[in-house]
Amino acid sequence: MHASLFVGSHLRRDLAILLTLALALAGLLVPHLLNRGLIFIVGMVWINAVFGLSFNLLFGTSGVLSFGQAMFYAAGAYAAAVFTQQLGWPLLPSLLIAAVTGGVLAMCIGFVALRRSEGVYFSILTLAFAELVHLLVANTSFLGKNDGLSALPRPRLSVGAWELDLSQGDMFYYCIVVVSVVLIALLRWVTGSGFGRALQAIRQDPERAEFLGIPVQRYRWMVFTLAGATTAAAGSLVAPWAQIVTPELAHWSNSTNPILYTLLGGSAYFWGPVLGAVTLSAVFYATRTLVGLSDLVTGMLLLLVVLALPGGMLGVLSRWTRRDSPRNETQEPKP
Repeated sequence: MHASLFVGSHLRRDLAILLTLALALAGLLVPHLLNRGLIFIVGMVWINAVFGLSFNLLFGTSGVLSFGQAMFYAAGAYAAAVFTQQLGWPLLPSLLIAAVTGGVLAMCIGFVALRRSEGVYFSILTLAFAELVHLLVANTSFLGKNDGLSALPRPRLSVGAWELDLSQGDMFYYCIVVVSVVLIALLRWVTGSGFGRALQAIRQDPERAEFLGIPVQRYRWMVFTLAGATTAAAGSLVAPWAQIVTPELAHWSNSTNPILYTLLGGSAYFWGPVLGAVTLSAVFYATRTLVGLSDLVTGMLLLLVVLALPGGMLGVLSRWTRRDSPRNETQEPKP
């Protein structure tokens, strides 16, 4: 039995590696198959996939529901914009500074929120912090106030004496794919590590986890900080890709996006937010001519997930697979 579990864990790890590599290969082929507009959308899908996976590290793995992840997304975007546009920094240092900015912000907010509240009260408190960040950004002259920062240049990629201009052709899209794959691999590794298994124990029964010696509050604080850092790293890619950042990135409505990705794809599955981001982006693209109906489409999708797909699309697929599996067929009792 132990041997089978060992083999099963290695098989799941190998399948995860193969799926990540397949996604990376498919992403690298996109510029050869699609037009410029669709390439931009696919780039945003990669970024949104990391956004959703970072949220699900909190919700699906540790059971912490945050309504304020948009503030870390906006923190990363604004940090990247400031360092690349106003200070002229190359890409890699800007990405690291953006991730650290989101991580420090999450560390400070988590230190206050996780010590003072839990459950739905924690969720509302994160929403209040996110709105505070939104108002702060919208009223800061250095950050462009309500107009934000526009005409952002595509940064340089410098490694020692070697330098690459990411404004040429599809170079920055390839950069998005590489950075997103690295972040996805990091999140997958954390989920499957001992730390990730401890978070799953906390989600299932916090009191029993505390009794077993797992520092529940400290681990929740750590995963909240990590999710803030990876969310900010995803947001940092938006600034040079869209070449504009506005306070709307920190608005509460942007915090609903990773929730939708996760619920639509399936919060119980690591790849659920990725499937949700792809599906939701396809729906928005298909309904792009229906002006003013995006909120209605979002609300109807959320209603559909809650009522008809409680486990998300991967949950439905898993149930169909188990139902069709020969092992689940009725067997004759043994004599």
